Amino acid sequence: MCGAVRFTVSCELKPPDACHCVQCRKFSGHYSVGSDVPRSAVEISGAENVTWYYSSEKVRRGFCSVCGCSMFFDPPARNWIGIHMGAFDAPTGTYTELHIFVAEKGDYYEINDGLPQYQRIP
Repeated sequence: MCGAVRFTVSCELKPPDACHCVQCRKFSGHYSVGSDVPRSAVEISGAENVTWYYSSEKVRRGFCSVCGCSMFFDPPARNWIGIHMGAFDAPTGTYTELHIFVAEKGDYYEINDGLPQYQRIP
């Protein structure tokens, strides 16, 4: 949002998922939509401005320490990093594929876009 953190992705984005789990909702302010990208295909400039919050033993979430923009979902033991779709400059060339953790969704909205819905990760 402020430009202190920028990234480039050198591969085609896979279709993102929309996560409705409590942690994603609290981190993003709503539900989170992101695409998982191979680590080797991501280059982050301004990485010193990324603050990492460990939301569990297996996952950390990255946000800009200057403006607070939530950007990354990172399971360090995996070979990919999730990037929030709102952090990309348009066009992204992809569309949301499915919804996960729908049992944890907020009570203030409905999911009615016709995409597949799952209680966990399929």
